[in-house]
Amino acid sequence: MEAVDMKVLFDEGHQGMRMNYYPPCPQPELAIGLNSHSDAVGLTILLQVNEMEGLQIRQNGIWIPVKPLHNAFVVNIGDILEIVTNSIYRSIEHRATVNSERERLSIATFYSPKLDGDMGPAPSLVKPERPALFKRIGVADYFKGFFSRELRGKSYVDAMRI
Repeated sequence: MEAVDMKVLFDEGHQGMRMNYYPPCPQPELAIGLNSHSDAVGLTILLQVNEMEGLQIRQNGIWIPVKPLHNAFVVNIGDILEIVTNSIYRSIEHRATVNSERERLSIATFYSPKLDGDMGPAPSLVKPERPALFKRIGVADYFKGFFSRELRGKSYVDAMRI
């Protein structure tokens, strides 16, 4: 991949932050903290503030807990990087669960391209032996489409496939 492909897409991009609070729940098996999804953005950096388990990733159809590490960040590849890298890097489906005894706190920061740009597989990664796997779309239209859908697995990145 050519560095210029990333620079064009992410130069003057935007960053957002979200703090999540998951209170203790007396019946955690009946609640979900956050539905399964993959992040729409390019990259997510997450701090599990009080080191309470709750983040899970889906691997081969099985939910696997991500054990919090002291003073460590979790870095998630988002759907935009999956699209730009033509599926060389894959976004990760994840969810948040609640706990019956302790609250869980997390802080996430999300990095995305500039809204007035367009995106699709990086031209340097599209070759006759590896054709584009995703459509090109305006970044603003991409986010409008993502936020107009139900948060469910990797359904939106799958909808972007050719």
